[in-house]
Amino acid sequence: MNAIIQHSVLIVSGTQKGAAYITELLSPREFAPMTTALSGGDARRLLLRRSYDLVVINTPLPDEFGHELAEYITEKFVSGVMVIAKAELFDQVNDKMEPFGILTVQKPLSRPLFYQALHLLIATQNRWQRFDRENQKLRTKVRMVARAKCILVEYLRMSEQQAHRYIEKQAMDMRTSKKDVAENILKTYT
Repeated sequence: MNAIIQHSVLIVSGTQKGAAYITELLSPREFAPMTTALSGGDARRLLLRRSYDLVVINTPLPDEFGHELAEYITEKFVSGVMVIAKAELFDQVNDKMEPFGILTVQKPLSRPLFYQALHLLIATQNRWQRFDRENQKLRTKVRMVARAKCILVEYLRMSEQQAHRYIEKQAMDMRTSKKDVAENILKTYT
């Protein structure tokens, strides 16, 4: 039997009643901690203090509609975002959210549909987090190689092209990665 992974959730709703309803739909076994914000501003302040795996936005909010908050979250954080909109506004909201990879669900919420949408969001979020980790590793490698090239330029008076070629050749000759060669250069000269 697989252990259940808990996901932290920020529920943003303009009313306590709406937030309570969404909280009731979430299983505390799977979703904890659950935090509630009653406006877009409150949600932004909470997001600055900690990250959440998922953010569920029940539109409209008292200080904004909610799509602005959803876009902000996808630009600044790695949280999965779901926007809940009234049936008459669903197509319009969905058209705005889709390009940002934001899942839109229509009110009134049915428990099975909400549950399926949430798990689709979790699956997508897991993939994004894996891509983000890989991206971070690549950035680290690129920065390290760039620093090693700068050191070769500074200490050995190579041109940038010569330094780049040197690192590539060392990696091929030693049957290792450019990152390992860069690490050795950094250890030697710093």
